[in-house]
Amino acid sequence: MSTSAFPGERPDRLEEECAVFGVFAPGEDVARMTCFGLQALQHRGQESAGIAVGDGDTIMVAKDLGLVTQVFDEASLAALDGYVAVGHARYSTSGAAASWEAAQPHISAIDEVLIALAHNGTLVNTNEMRARLVGEGVQFRSGTDSEVLAKAIGQVTQETHHLRNGIRRAMEVVTGAYAVVLASPDSLYAFRDPNGIRPLCIGQLPDDRGWVVSSETCGLDIVGASYVRDVAPGEIVRFNAAGMTAEQGVPALKPAACIFEYVYFARPDSVIDGQSVYQARRNLGRILAQEAPVGADLVLGVPDSGVPSAMGYAAESGIPYADGIVKNRYVGRTFIQPTQAMRQLGIRLKLNPLPSVIRGKRLVVIDDSIVRGNTSKQLVQMLRDAGAAEVHLRIVSPEVLWPCFYGIDTDTRDQLIAATMTLEQMNEWIGSDSLAFVSLDGLRASVPDVSHPGFCEACFSGDYPVDIPEAMAKKSNLDARCSDGRSAETPL
Repeated sequence: MSTSAFPGERPDRLEEECAVFGVFAPGEDVARMTCFGLQALQHRGQESAGIAVGDGDTIMVAKDLGLVTQVFDEASLAALDGYVAVGHARYSTSGAAASWEAAQPHISAIDEVLIALAHNGTLVNTNEMRARLVGEGVQFRSGTDSEVLAKAIGQVTQETHHLRNGIRRAMEVVTGAYAVVLASPDSLYAFRDPNGIRPLCIGQLPDDRGWVVSSETCGLDIVGASYVRDVAPGEIVRFNAAGMTAEQGVPALKPAACIFEYVYFARPDSVIDGQSVYQARRNLGRILAQEAPVGADLVLGVPDSGVPSAMGYAAESGIPYADGIVKNRYVGRTFIQPTQAMRQLGIRLKLNPLPSVIRGKRLVVIDDSIVRGNTSKQLVQMLRDAGAAEVHLRIVSPEVLWPCFYGIDTDTRDQLIAATMTLEQMNEWIGSDSLAFVSLDGLRASVPDVSHPGFCEACFSGDYPVDIPEAMAKKSNLDARCSDGRSAETPL
């Protein structure tokens, strides 16, 4: 859904794990640039934030729990002096809960040289890798897969005395999703898993002043960098005084970029693989209007990600669009815990309807996804309480039927409402007058201009591009049966 959860609450939507940002720019205030970049990417993670800066000799790091603006101020940024930086904003999924140790960038020592690593995604063979490294005497401070990756790189680099060898060898043995920026005292590295599951792009500052790497192009825009290209799947890119150099770390596999970036995760002003996220969302609304038309008076979008799709639905259907739901943009992103009485308000803490707009109206309400269904149920009731005559819920993603193991926070399969109920049962339980999801073919058709030939659609189809270990699959109940009795054996 399009609302944020308070810390400690289980969110009723898919959550992106992290944002990464990196800068190599001698003579520039790289810490401040990284701070602005992380603010542009704050939507990808609000649990913790961190920045590490290299000055040619060593690396300094500052990180803490909270939003970027809660962690950094003028004094903390001024203390981070150097010309290469990596930054991270975190939303935890697997591994460790909120803690300073789990916050990134992770710092590792290679002999007397420090490296700082920031990672977006999730490795699926973390337990195997951790056990092997522990058996070889490596010590860990947190429970994150990102630290496992950092330690694996450090171990090989220590043996070969070549950081790119360490990165390459680590890429050969880790599996899962990773978009990574890594800083040594004098260089910036960027690398991506061979399927390209999580996004990572490269930009250049004007007048050859330096290079920027970001999870999304909106991070490039805020610091004035021009988009150059994406980091290719399996590629290692280095930025230092000699400029940018690139090599293939591991062979690229079948492209499997996360299609949910276009539905919800990315900011609408970002461009991913040549496709405008905003236009993809408009397309989704248009396609959904064709697939699931309904008679109504107004089309409403659930802020923020549902709004462009609602505009597309309205344009295609001829039903007027209206701003009938107002979002409180700060309550959902605070580390001040609400009281239990306030918690019971649920979605009302984050969204507020406009009765003067919706009273007596038949509404088509556009939202990005339904995961557990609790927020959708509250949303429909809130609109009815505000006087809506009918509420027709339209979702611009297919039914979420399978857990994600690549950096998105989803429940075990038996806790996904679409995996346990039929469409009719979901509609009745949520309380909407009608409920419809866009088809998977419709979702694919919304991003027609993408240059690569494949997406990761595992949360909709169960077709996982990277094999899931048996223990992890069993823990997530991948073999649960569908509510209509269909077999749902895990397609591993």
